[in-house]
Amino acid sequence: MAYESIPLEAFHETFKSTTELSSVALGAKVVKVSDEFFAEAFHLLKVEPAPSLKGQFGPNGALYSGWETRRHNPSYDWCIIKLGTLGTIVGFDIDTTHFNGNEGPEVSVDAIIDSSLDEHDVDNANWMEILPRVPLGPSQRHLFKIPETARVKFVKLNMYPDGGIARFRVYGNVAPVQPDSPQEVFDLAHVFAGGRVTFMSDQHFGVGANLILPGRGKDMGDGWETKRSRQKGHKDWVIIKLQVAETSQRTVEIDTAHFKGNFPETCELHALYSEDEVPDSDAADWTQVLSPVKLGPHRRHFFALEADGSVAYTHVKLTIYPDGGIKRVRVYGTKGPYPTTADLAARPIKTIPVLPLTPEAFSPFGQVIQAYGDHTAAPPGTKITPANQGSATKFHKLSLLESSYPAGPRASSGLSVYRCNPTKIVSGGVELKVVERHPYTNQAFIPMGGGGIQGDEALKEPGSAYLVVVAHNGADDKPDFNTLRAFVASAGQGIMYNTAIWHQPMTVLYKPMDFTCVETQIGNGDKADCEILELEAGEVVMLALPRH
Repeated sequence: MAYESIPLEAFHETFKSTTELSSVALGAKVVKVSDEFFAEAFHLLKVEPAPSLKGQFGPNGALYSGWETRRHNPSYDWCIIKLGTLGTIVGFDIDTTHFNGNEGPEVSVDAIIDSSLDEHDVDNANWMEILPRVPLGPSQRHLFKIPETARVKFVKLNMYPDGGIARFRVYGNVAPVQPDSPQEVFDLAHVFAGGRVTFMSDQHFGVGANLILPGRGKDMGDGWETKRSRQKGHKDWVIIKLQVAETSQRTVEIDTAHFKGNFPETCELHALYSEDEVPDSDAADWTQVLSPVKLGPHRRHFFALEADGSVAYTHVKLTIYPDGGIKRVRVYGTKGPYPTTADLAARPIKTIPVLPLTPEAFSPFGQVIQAYGDHTAAPPGTKITPANQGSATKFHKLSLLESSYPAGPRASSGLSVYRCNPTKIVSGGVELKVVERHPYTNQAFIPMGGGGIQGDEALKEPGSAYLVVVAHNGADDKPDFNTLRAFVASAGQGIMYNTAIWHQPMTVLYKPMDFTCVETQIGNGDKADCEILELEAGEVVMLALPRH
C-alpha cells in the first residue's frame, strides 16, 4: 500500500478540506483492544492534545494521556476503532507526544471496507491494510497520506511490538447521510450530511470545523473562537461548503452555548453558488441572506434567511463582529418545495418557516418575557436580583407599557384573559388568513398554565406552544410581507408586541391555552384600539411548523 510522509508544516494544506473521522466529538469509540495495562486506549480519540502527566503515578505505574500496553509482547498490540461516521480515508496523524523511551516503535493500519457489518473481530479475514508498517519516533506527531480508500466504518491500529501512542487521528471524507424525501428538513451544513468548513479568518482558541459537529458540545473548547480584536471595525468570518445546494425552507441556527462573556455582538450571513472549494471571501457575488443581527449569551438563535427561494447556494459565509465564540451553525433546508394540498396548490404560496422564539430574533418586533435558570444567559443589561427573602429571583422590567392615544376618548390600561382554542394544521403548517395591529399601544400576552383545584374553571390540560407571527408596516400602510417572521413560543415565554406591529391574532397549537393580556384601549371597538386586515384570497401564506 502506497503512502507519503507529510512534514508537520504541511498539515493544514494536506488535510484542510478533510474531516477527522476518528474524533470522539463525532461519536468514534474504541470497541476492542489487545491490552491497555498502563493507559487506556480511549485517550487516542480525544479532541484535545495530550497533556503532560510527568511525575504522576497510578497503581500500574506512570500516568499518560494515551494508549500504553505492557512490555515484552512477542507479537504486536492492536486497537479496533469504530469511526464516528462512514467515510473514506486519506491520511493519519499518529502522535507519540510525551512517550519518550516507551513509544510504540512501529505501526500499521487496517480497515474493513464492508460498511454493512457492525461488529469486527481482530481475526476477521476482511481486514485490509491501508497503511503499511511505518516507524515512529519519540514524543512527536507523524503525518501520513494515503490514496483515498473505499468507504469504511472500522479501523485497526497495530503497534509493533508494544508501547505507547498519545493520539490517533484518521482524516478523510464523510459519506453523506441525507433524507430521501425532498421535503424533509435537514441541516445541510452538518458534518454527517457532508458539510465542510473550508476557510476561517482566525481560530485562535477554537477551530472552525467544530461549528458543524453533532450536538452542542461540553464547553467553550469545542466551538469556534477567535482572538480578541483591538482594531475598530474588526470582523472574523468562516466559510462552510454545503454538500448539496439548498433550494427551499432556509433557516439558520446560531448557537452560542457556553460562550457567556465572549459571544459576538452581532453576526450576518452571506451565500453564493460556486464550483470552488474555497471561494474568494471578498467576491462580489456573495448575497446577503441574513442582515446583521444581535446575538446573546449561551443560547440557540434561530433566524429566517432573506433569500430568493428559487436560487440554490453551495456555500455560506458567517461573519461575526467584532470577534468571539460560536458553538454551532446549522443551515436548515430541504431539497424540494414545501409540500401542500391540492386546494392550496392552485394558488401562489409564500412559505414562512416557524422558528423557536428567542429575544434576539424577536427584538425588531417586541420583547420576550421569560425567566432564565442560568442568569448569564439573560440578554445583556437585564437587571436580576433576589426577591422574597431569597426564595425568588426577579427579572426587572423586561418590557414597559406604552400608550400614545390622541386626545379624546380616554384609554385605560388593564388585564384581560383570552381563552384560545387550537388552530387547524394542514400539511405540517398553518395558513395565515388575518393580521391586526394596535396603532397607539403595545400589547403583552402571558400564558397562564392550568388548574388543579377541583371545580375551578382553569384548563385541566393546557397547551404548551403558540404561534407568534409579526411584520413591519409597509410604505402603503399595510403589512410588509417581506418582513414577515413566524415563531413558536413555549408556555414559559410571554411576548410584548411593539406599538403598531402587525401580528397574527393569538394562535395556539395542539391544545387550548389561557393568556393574560396586558393592554391599553378605549374599549369601544374603534380602529384606534385594533385594526384588522384579512389577507387577499389570491395568495396563500403558509406558516411551516418546525420539522427538525
